[in-house]
Amino acid sequence: MTLTALQPATAGGASWRDKAACRTADLDIFFPDPGDVVGVERARQVCDGCPVASECLSYAVGTNQTEGVWGGTTPGERRRLRQRWLKELKEAG
Repeated sequence: MTLTALQPATAGGASWRDKAACRTADLDIFFPDPGDVVGVERARQVCDGCPVASECLSYAVGTNQTEGVWGGTTPGERRRLRQRWLKELKEAG
């Protein structure tokens, strides 16, 4: 995934969130306790079947979401993606 062009929060007038697999889920599953591997996996299972997981991940990286599972990624995974994205932006500009 290229992070140089983050997806907008809306596409075609409708929010990507309206299409998210998690829209009817208990959102608490996306905020497992630190180190809760089973909890993270449970959230990732929802994300695996989500048609807008990449938009969710782009949003989370672009807005620096530091908590929870977004687009199937943990805070640490997003932190690394964000660092790479910021480096790409710096090198491009």
